[in-house]
Amino acid sequence: MTLIEEAVGSGCRRAVACKMLEISIRTYQRWTREGEVGTGDGRKGARRAAPANKLSADERAQILALVNSPEFASQPPSQIVPTLVDRGEYLASESTIYRILKAELQQHHRGRAKKPTTRVVTSHCATEPNRLWSWDITWLPAGVKGLYFYWYMVLDVFSRKIVGHEVHIAESAELAALLMRKASLAESLAGRKVVLHSDNGSAMKGATMLATLEKLGVVPSFSRPRVSNDNPFAESLFRTCKYRPNYPRKPFDTVEEARAWTLQFVQWYNHRHKHSGLKFVTPAQRHSGQAEAILQRREKVYEAAKQRCPQRWSGATRNWDLKDEVWLNPERVQPEILKQAA
Repeated sequence: MTLIEEAVGSGCRRAVACKMLEISIRTYQRWTREGEVGTGDGRKGARRAAPANKLSADERAQILALVNSPEFASQPPSQIVPTLVDRGEYLASESTIYRILKAELQQHHRGRAKKPTTRVVTSHCATEPNRLWSWDITWLPAGVKGLYFYWYMVLDVFSRKIVGHEVHIAESAELAALLMRKASLAESLAGRKVVLHSDNGSAMKGATMLATLEKLGVVPSFSRPRVSNDNPFAESLFRTCKYRPNYPRKPFDTVEEARAWTLQFVQWYNHRHKHSGLKFVTPAQRHSGQAEAILQRREKVYEAAKQRCPQRWSGATRNWDLKDEVWLNPERVQPEILKQAA
């Protein structure tokens, strides 16, 4: 506070002086209010006096000796404290004992149960078709209540094109492996490295499916357990499907009926649907490499319209540039990587 007042007396603005000392002007005003002068440095990370109720070194040593004694060595603080209280003794609370154990590096996982792990999903980047696929299975209601048909769908993340799909009456790794073989042949994946991302369902992680991916040279990638937004492209497509105006309001009576409808949807989605995430070109046009020429023609049309009537344009024409990189889970990529990619 003394330094700030000296700076202000020399002609510096008070807000600038506060910023140099890493406090806000509101913090300075609070410190200088009547009755609060001399309250000390309230900044985060500032050195503060030890609290009056802090445990002494002897008390910490006594607690450590107790928890490491043969009687309590295998018990958690939640069991130790009540046992001592029943004897008429109190040394510290459970949270205090936990903090001491953690500070002394004695707080470790024990027991037969596996240690909890934090799984971080791997981000992927697609720069061309057939480099990154995403697949999932959704339920289609059947005519019998409680029964469903299963729609297997494989999507190319770069172009959003559905490269493989089938409807079955069961969910299994064998059927998924068969679909992958068909999609691989249809897209001529021989000799190309492809990443296939999915959730952690039994059909995705079954032995038959994983063995098939290994033979095809496809690298499996999985979402984190119980995380619904790690496979966003497949989930978004299923929502587009089930919110279509012509989506049946009644359940499908037969699996053939479900197959016919999904086939019609895939044809519309791949070849007629102008995708908002692709600057409104169809997934098939993006997949086949026609998107760039189409967007260039659109840009010329806009430029010609601007030249005919420039007073209607206050700035540049519409941006038709389509990025050459598509990220799966980009929020988990390091900021410097995203900066380089941009």
